[in-house]
Amino acid sequence: MRRDTFLKSMAAFVAAGGSGFPLSALAAANVKMMIPANPGGGWDTTGRALGKALTESGAASTVTYDNKGGAAGALGLAQFVNGSKGDGNALMVMGAVMLGGIITGKPPVSLSQATPIARLTSEYNVFVLPANSPFKSMAEVIAQLKKDPGSVKWGGGSRGSTEHIAAAMIAREVGVDPAKINYVAFRGGGEATAAVLGGNVTVGGSGYSEFAEYINTGKMKALAVTSETRLKGVNVPTLKEQGINVVIGNWRGVYGAPGISAEQRKALTDMVLKAVKAKSWIEASEKNNWTPAVLTGAAFDKFVDDDFASLRATMVKSGMI
Repeated sequence: MRRDTFLKSMAAFVAAGGSGFPLSALAAANVKMMIPANPGGGWDTTGRALGKALTESGAASTVTYDNKGGAAGALGLAQFVNGSKGDGNALMVMGAVMLGGIITGKPPVSLSQATPIARLTSEYNVFVLPANSPFKSMAEVIAQLKKDPGSVKWGGGSRGSTEHIAAAMIAREVGVDPAKINYVAFRGGGEATAAVLGGNVTVGGSGYSEFAEYINTGKMKALAVTSETRLKGVNVPTLKEQGINVVIGNWRGVYGAPGISAEQRKALTDMVLKAVKAKSWIEASEKNNWTPAVLTGAAFDKFVDDDFASLRATMVKSGMI
């Protein structure tokens, strides 16, 4: 067989998903990771940690990253949905924050247009004060909130983020109209961190991992975590311990492109499952206090649908929508 004829035959064979080449191997060439947030936040950290694990485990040859922040991930979602149709090598980081943003922002694209791959982790939020804050405790913040709701500036992720929902839930629990809270939304964790460090907000909220180093070095004072019980190895009281019955978690996961085949979905799922066993992923999870929460297939589909409904109900109850 002539060389050019052979190459054309092989190209057609690969394009057709020939049985001699496992689909998982084809998908491993170059993963394109959409991170729908600015650098420095939880989605960025998660996406880059997963990318490193994909290459370390051999599930992918290379991983490239595209950060597109804004609107609780909706801008990145729109770019992903419109620009990666049928691409079996594309992944997008997402999670509870994106669901909340879709509920509040009603973007022109839908998460249902993309393909569910896996839930990866769960994390709880922490509320902090700038180091130079005149307040010393959550009780003092709540007292000021009751006195003048608008004077307490809450800083965190996009509208509909878990820290935004938590702030509204806190207000409702202490008898303050959630519609009156002064919430400042930032495009990513890096911007929120800078606002807290600069003393530009009264209270900052984010995933614990994003503020941990600043808490540990005394640049931020931790007030409370949003978990049911105290986080392992973290000496920060829960909201419930302080008489505020609010518990809310933040999960993160990945989706594939719109219009991929069942085989492509399985290949991407297998790649992710291989990556989360990698040493670098396990180390990143421990360092960032991420709770492993891997879920794939139909169970993940159902989880997203159920969480969407639950978040919407919580936001309605808290007066956010």
